[in-house]
Amino acid sequence: MASSSLTQFGSFGRSLQRTRGWIGLSKWFYNIAGFNKYGLMKDDTISERFPEVKEAIKRLPEDVYNDRMFRIKRALDLSLKHRILPKEEWTKFDEDKSYLQPYIDDVLAEWKEQREWNKQ
Repeated sequence: MASSSLTQFGSFGRSLQRTRGWIGLSKWFYNIAGFNKYGLMKDDTISERFPEVKEAIKRLPEDVYNDRMFRIKRALDLSLKHRILPKEEWTKFDEDKSYLQPYIDDVLAEWKEQREWNKQ
């Protein structure tokens, strides 16, 4: 699946995410990954090759979709120029909110419901 978060593990994953060690490790990995240096958010990096992600992107509100495309195009431009944003413009770990994952979860739930309905 396209999900890179621990939400797929249910309450265990959510409680694990809240622990200090996990948050510290998450922040470290977030900064090491480097996408934030281009102004990208974590959900901007989810691959569109998965059908559930393509469908979720289609369902995004127009302003959220436009913001996503702006961030991706800016990141591509910076990458081609071998540059990064000034540090004050990097996406911060605490400000990076999941905007796409809820839509992916909805799509997967709908598809599961459709499969179950079709079995009847």
